[in-house]
Amino acid sequence: MARATQETSTKDRILAAAVDVFAHKGYHAAGVEDIVLASRTSKGAFYHYFPSKQAIFLALMDDLAELVEQSVESSIASEHGAIAKVEAALRVVIETTTRQRDLAKILLVEAVGLGPRFEEKRLEIHRRFAHVVRRHLDRAVSDGDIPSQDTALASQAWFGALNEMISQWLVSGGPSLTDRLPELRQLLLRSIGVQQDESWRSA
Repeated sequence: MARATQETSTKDRILAAAVDVFAHKGYHAAGVEDIVLASRTSKGAFYHYFPSKQAIFLALMDDLAELVEQSVESSIASEHGAIAKVEAALRVVIETTTRQRDLAKILLVEAVGLGPRFEEKRLEIHRRFAHVVRRHLDRAVSDGDIPSQDTALASQAWFGALNEMISQWLVSGGPSLTDRLPELRQLLLRSIGVQQDESWRSA
């Protein structure tokens, strides 16, 4: 048990160091040596867990996707009604991105243009989140909360808008994402035919 705990601790240290290194140096400028130095481990320890710089970068992409997806599903479970669930998912994505800014930068900024393997992973993650949104939009249509529509297109448009807003914030800063959430929520809900009402306009 002690050995397993020690191995987990070493791997976590390497992953945490990689987040800092990639976020601040960028993928191309970062090297395995930088991650080893920042994690206070060794090349042997690094290569025990990860065969390459590419492998640890892809692992970090998966880690962020898993973190956000678990948070979204947990938040959705406590809400009642399809629209409330979709709103909860939107809020959790914004809040998690704000808390995990360095990880988000890796997924949404640093991973762009790195090659086919990274693009495949990025699109896979995009599809996962768009599917979550679509599932609840389908439920909202079924419940009569929103008009019948192409929910696949709507979920892709939602994700595209969210991705662009977060990416711009990660690169250039600006107003807090949380501060912009009410306006973004109004815009997105209006796009699927939700009428304004006090219950969500003033939330």
